[in-house]
Amino acid sequence: MKASALVCPASISSSWFPFRFRFGPQPKSQLRRSRIRIFSCLMKEAESESQSGSYKGGVMDKLLLNVFRNKMVQQVGWDSAKPGYDGLIEVANRMMLQNPTNSHTKEAAVRVLISLFPPFLLELYKLLIAPIQGGKIAALMVARVTAISCQWLMGPCTVNSVDLPDGNSWASGVFVEKCKYLEESKCVGICVNTCKLPTQSFFKDYMGVPLLMEPNFNDYSCQFKFGVLPPLPEDDATLKEPCLAICPNATRRREIAKNFNVEQCPKA
Repeated sequence: MKASALVCPASISSSWFPFRFRFGPQPKSQLRRSRIRIFSCLMKEAESESQSGSYKGGVMDKLLLNVFRNKMVQQVGWDSAKPGYDGLIEVANRMMLQNPTNSHTKEAAVRVLISLFPPFLLELYKLLIAPIQGGKIAALMVARVTAISCQWLMGPCTVNSVDLPDGNSWASGVFVEKCKYLEESKCVGICVNTCKLPTQSFFKDYMGVPLLMEPNFNDYSCQFKFGVLPPLPEDDATLKEPCLAICPNATRRREIAKNFNVEQCPKA
């Protein structure tokens, strides 16, 4: 057992929620400190696993998955009967298919990301942190937070260095070894419209941090480059990717129209 387990609760279910009910009402400040302490402990454990290269997941994964899925469900207005990650993928697919255009899907996904944060936090970060040292500090910070807190969604990932257009290099990249979201969705359109494009827009518009995401549809890896502006849509090769051979949406289109051209994903 890790030494941190001696000072951190073993699980949220046994140490967080019952705390409120077994001992009666607690002062708001005390409850807030308890939540912060639990969250800090869980984040330290996730960081330790990330650095060791053996991320196994746990309580924090389930918590973040449930929160994210609930926000997606609220935006889509529908939930899957499937539990866990499989259900999340079905909700993401519904989000893409029910919107009339790719732009609508992107905007809906951005709203989901915004809803995960207190509004003042995003505003303060963009106002106070993003301008420091030409954006370097902000880019370094979000890269590390992304690598620590998003492995439940993407799988194992590490912080790496990226080259900037001005010739400098910052340790503001995140390399995802094999993106679970892409692997499970099997769809270029879901990757592009519910992840890549909205995430790039969210960080640039609401946190003041440029971001370029480069998914690889051959090996399912993905490179995040914080501090780098994405290309114009007409110059982004990702938006011209063909449907994956295993894409369930492309398979259905082939069955409906045998002569349908699926060389380029119509949802990308």
